[in-house]
Amino acid sequence: MTTAQQPENKVQQARTVADLVEDIKALTTEIQELYCLDEIPWVLGVSWGKDSSTVLQLVWNAIAALPPEKRTKTVYVITTDTKVENPVVSAWVRKSLQNLKVAANKQGMPIDPHLLQPVIEDTFWVNLIGKGYPAPRNQFRWCTPRLKINPANQFIREIVRANGETILVLGTRKAESSKRAATMKKHQLDRVRDRLSPNASLPNSLIYTPIEDWSNNDVWIYLNQWDNPWGQSNKELFTMYRGATADNECPLVVDTSTPSCGDSRFGCWVCTLVSKDRSMEAMIQNDEEKEWMQPLLDIRNELDIKDDRDKRDFRRIWGEVQLFERNKDGEISVEPIPGPYTKYWREHWLRRLLEAQTKTRRTAPENMRDITLITLEEMSEIRRIWLEDKHEFDDSLPRIYQEVTGEEFQDPRPGADYSLLGRDEWIVLEEICEGDAMHLELMAKLLDTERQYRKKTRRVGIYDTLEKCFNTSSRSPEDAIKNARLKRELSEAVSQGDVAKVKQMTLGDVAAINEVDEGESDEQVTWASMKFKKENSE
Repeated sequence: MTTAQQPENKVQQARTVADLVEDIKALTTEIQELYCLDEIPWVLGVSWGKDSSTVLQLVWNAIAALPPEKRTKTVYVITTDTKVENPVVSAWVRKSLQNLKVAANKQGMPIDPHLLQPVIEDTFWVNLIGKGYPAPRNQFRWCTPRLKINPANQFIREIVRANGETILVLGTRKAESSKRAATMKKHQLDRVRDRLSPNASLPNSLIYTPIEDWSNNDVWIYLNQWDNPWGQSNKELFTMYRGATADNECPLVVDTSTPSCGDSRFGCWVCTLVSKDRSMEAMIQNDEEKEWMQPLLDIRNELDIKDDRDKRDFRRIWGEVQLFERNKDGEISVEPIPGPYTKYWREHWLRRLLEAQTKTRRTAPENMRDITLITLEEMSEIRRIWLEDKHEFDDSLPRIYQEVTGEEFQDPRPGADYSLLGRDEWIVLEEICEGDAMHLELMAKLLDTERQYRKKTRRVGIYDTLEKCFNTSSRSPEDAIKNARLKRELSEAVSQGDVAKVKQMTLGDVAAINEVDEGESDEQVTWASMKFKKENSE
C-alpha cells in the first residue's frame, strides 16, 4: 500500500507548496487504498475546526475520485455537541452538518453525518446546577468524559457491535503539542497495520490520522487553496479563526517566519480548564456584532475563581466529611475536602444562566435569537434532583424561572407538579429551625423521605434511608469535622500499630474527660453518657 507518512524530522522542516501538493496526491492514493481494502466501516470524528475539516475534505475528495461502484463503504461523520459550545461555533457546526448531508445525497457519496449529544443526566448544567459539581479543574476534570468522550464512544461501540470492528479517522497532528506528539509516537510503535494504530480505550477499533505530520501552515494553505467539496466556505472558517485571535490577524502564510492563527482555541464557553477564554474574548473585542456574548463570558469568569470553598458544602456529595492534608504557604493543616455547591449557589447559577439567556435572546443578531443556554429537559432533571435526591421540597426552580423569564415553567416530566410538601411547608420548617441550617436539612430529609416511601406499596429500605439522613445531617459542621478528624487519627494509630492510642480513642477518654466534672473523673465515661449528660444539662 502506498504510504504518505513523512519522516519524523519533516515535522520541523518548512515545506514548499509543491511539497504539499505531492503529499496530498500521496495521501489521496493512500486513503483510496485503505478505503477499498476491506469492508470495515469508517467513523470520522469532526469538530469542524481547521484540522478535522481538512481530514474530512481529504477523505471526501479521495472517495469522490473513485468509480461509483467502489463507493460501497459508509463513512460515518460524527460531531459531539456538548450543549455548551461557543454559540458562534455551534451555529457553524449545525450549518456545516446540514450542507454536508445535502451534498452527500446529491453527489451520491457514502457519507452519513450524525450530531451526538450527552444524555441529559451527563450534561454540564445538570451536573453543576443540579448535583452541585464544582466548576471543572484539572484535578477534577469531570466534564470531558461526560460531554465528549461518552457520546462518541457509545456511537463507536454500536458500529463495532454491528460490524465487528471499525476504523476511526481523526485530524490529530503531532505539531499540536509536545504531549500529543509523544502520545502519537507511542501509538505508532504498536501499529498492527500500516498507518493504523490501536485504540486503547475501544477494542476492535483502529485509528487513522492522515495529517499527523502536517503543520498549521499546511492546514491553512490546503483549506484556502483547495475548494470545499460540500459547498461550505473555508474562507468563513478562516474568518472565524481570525476573529478569535487577539490581534484580529490570521495572515496567509508564506514562510515559517509568518505566524498562522492555528492557535485559536474553540471549545465550551464555560470551560474553566484554561486560564482565560481568549477566543471568546477576542470575538467580543474584534466584532461589535458579537458583544451580545458578554453575559456568557461573565458567567464563565465568575465560575473560574481560584478559591470557591465558601460556595461549597463541607461534605462530599454523598454526605461524608473527607479530610486532606493542605500545604498553604508552608503551613500544613488537615481540612475537609470541599464538596458540591450549596443550595444557595446552585440557585444562584441557575438564575445567572437564565438571565444571560434572556438577555442574549434580546440582543443577539436575528440568526442567533433562538439561542438556548439550558434546555427545558435539563431544567426538568435539575428540578427532579433538587426535589428527590436533595429533598429540597421548597421547589425553587419554577419560581426562579418565572421571576427571571416572566413565563411559567412547563415541566415535561409526568407528575412533576404533584407534591404533598411545598414552599409553604418549607417556610414553616425554616421558622421552626430558627436559622439552624443542619437542623433544617435533617428535618427536610426526614419529612421528604417519609413522603417518598408513602407512595410505595412496600416500604422496604425506609429505615436504612432514614439512618443515612441522621448519619449525614445530624451533626453541626464543627462536630462533623471533629468526628472525621478523630476517625483519621484512629486510622493512623491502627496503621502505626499504636495499641495504647487505639484503646484510648476507642473509649473516647481524651474527649470525654474534658467534658466531665472533676468529681466524676472516676466514672466510666462513654460517648452516649456524654450525649445524655449534655441534653439533661440543657
